[in-house]
Amino acid sequence: MSLWEYANPVRFMRLTDRVLPWLTAATVFFLLFGLIWGFFFTPDDYRQGSTVKIIFLHVPAAMMAINAWIMMLVASLIWLVRRHHVSALAAKAAAPVGITMTLIALFTGMVWGQPMWGTWWAWDPRLTSFMILFVFYLGYMALWAAIEDPDTAADLTAILCLVGSVFALLSRYAVNFWNQGLHQGASLSMDRAEHVDSAFSTPLYFSMLGFALFFVTLVLLRTRTEIRARRIMALMARERLE
Repeated sequence: MSLWEYANPVRFMRLTDRVLPWLTAATVFFLLFGLIWGFFFTPDDYRQGSTVKIIFLHVPAAMMAINAWIMMLVASLIWLVRRHHVSALAAKAAAPVGITMTLIALFTGMVWGQPMWGTWWAWDPRLTSFMILFVFYLGYMALWAAIEDPDTAADLTAILCLVGSVFALLSRYAVNFWNQGLHQGASLSMDRAEHVDSAFSTPLYFSMLGFALFFVTLVLLRTRTEIRARRIMALMARERLE
């Protein structure tokens, strides 16, 4: 069976009906397991103290904020090339989840930065690109809301998504592009000197997996809602014609 067959709304709804209960259970398990382990069963850092535990929220949220935009980019490209409505609706459904992850990452970064840097905010390259990504999320959602024709809205938001992908990549790799800046290096790195201790990295992996599953679950639920809303609009339009 081809993957493209699930671009059919009926088949997509049937598949997600079967998958969502298991996905929800896995999300709850890994998210709670990772966060409880991280916040309650890891030691304080010798420099940062208990503040270091913000990493279990900040890193997964920042990861998903960037990956959500990349997922929207892929879905938008599928829409532009193959005109599958489910892909456009999935991109639309992912935006509110992505902007929420961005807000969590920005807020937890500020909470961590105040005692570490002595300020709530600094125009660091990664922080600046992340703030711009947040603005692109707002613009993307506003553009969907401003245009009545859904196909036209999908086309224009797909183009906006292409432009915003530059800042999604900058948010991911800004630490590598610029050596200067207050933001610390990558928490998970192939370089042992930068990689966090296993006492923190192991629960962090579970937390990241929980956030990833949480994102997928919410996007599937919201996509199902968008499909139902599109069906209602089509029925209302048909009734007006009759």
